[in-house]
Amino acid sequence: MKPLSVKNLAMITAGYLVKGSEDMLIQHGAYRLKQVKKTNTALFTSKRIVNWKSLEPLSPLVLVTDRAYRPNEIPNQVIMIQVANADEAYWRFVHFYRNQFHIPIVAITGTSGKTTTKEMIKHILSADRKVAATTLSSNSRTASLQYLLGIEDDTEAAVFETAVGSPGDVTNAGKYFKPTIGIITNIGAHHLNYCKTLEGYIQAKGEMLDIIHPKGTLIINAEDRNTQRLDISRFRGRLIRVGKHESCDFRASHIQYYQKGMKFVLQHNRESYDILVPGFGEHQVYNALAAIAAVYDMGVPILVAAKHLQSFRQINKQLQLFEGINHSMLLDDTWSITTTSLEAGLKVLNELGDGKKKIAVIGTITDLGSWGYIIHEQAGELIHRIGVDVLITIGEHAKIMADHALRLGFSAPVYTFKNSTLVYPLLQRILDENSIVLIKGDMYSKEISNLATELKLKPD
Repeated sequence: MKPLSVKNLAMITAGYLVKGSEDMLIQHGAYRLKQVKKTNTALFTSKRIVNWKSLEPLSPLVLVTDRAYRPNEIPNQVIMIQVANADEAYWRFVHFYRNQFHIPIVAITGTSGKTTTKEMIKHILSADRKVAATTLSSNSRTASLQYLLGIEDDTEAAVFETAVGSPGDVTNAGKYFKPTIGIITNIGAHHLNYCKTLEGYIQAKGEMLDIIHPKGTLIINAEDRNTQRLDISRFRGRLIRVGKHESCDFRASHIQYYQKGMKFVLQHNRESYDILVPGFGEHQVYNALAAIAAVYDMGVPILVAAKHLQSFRQINKQLQLFEGINHSMLLDDTWSITTTSLEAGLKVLNELGDGKKKIAVIGTITDLGSWGYIIHEQAGELIHRIGVDVLITIGEHAKIMADHALRLGFSAPVYTFKNSTLVYPLLQRILDENSIVLIKGDMYSKEISNLATELKLKPD
């Protein structure tokens, strides 16, 4: 955080200093007591603090509050600023802090690909700039303040994920970050337990259109069906479309699997560029297109971006290829699971497994609420359409996928389990050097994650 004096904070929040030194420098911010981790923190709260003793190791503390305290209630090491409304004071502080920085700030949302795209942008820019960014996929709404305060005087660019758990999340993130560039990677079906309907989820992602600076840039996957359902006409800034169609501003053609990643030709402004990006799958090409478009908008030449992209390190548990037990091939895709990422994983399995026995081990898709049955049926349709040689599901809801695939005519062997206990012995029997297995789940499923670890060939 760029340090701020107590005197200046009182002015920014329209408050007055009740107690303590106006010269102390504030170096951290919080709006919940449990967020106070260090000394010299400004805490904005209307809640009464009872246990002052627990805060002694974190003092000096600056309390910004609209609650009245008796003079002898507040310890000597606590500085207090009285405000009319703590919530309004907090947002005055947030807006003041953000408005100090005139740098490109990228906000990324999407059902899948947002963490990878964000990491690609960060990797390219970090070659010669100081970049602030969200940590991997840690993108909860409660972390926005800390990410904003991570921007300092020498920060030259920032790139943040703006996830959707419920409607309003992207709008709220926009109040902190005020992005100059926004990216929607794709829109599948997720978090329907809070968004209620697919249309509600699409509109929640579409909040991105409203938080970008009026003269900013929006980057979209032009071929994503649900993104096409957004009313893009309400966006008044610069629109950049990425994809394979000839109408796209950044267009990929001649896409090929190549060593440990993808090779394609990027066409932009009638020029062609050979691109190599680590990570398997056509979806990785779309991630790279969005990342290159974003950094190009910030002044990075495409050739420079392409060079840095070659050294990008793939994120753990995102379609990582390992040698598995019995000298099989293992695709560990246990970072997250949606129908969008499942489709991508199955396609990679089929491409890399050409001529091999292809086995898919799939866990439950979470955060679906009353849509759970329908979305798992849609996953079954994907399995039937794309095809595998052996299907294994783990979890009661995951069984819906298998049952629906069978109803549609899926004819390969199917095994359904309530938990992973019997899966490893089964795989130990059927895997050999001519097999490739995709294990698909999310980071919160310990049994899926542990199974992926067990399936990796241990060094002698």
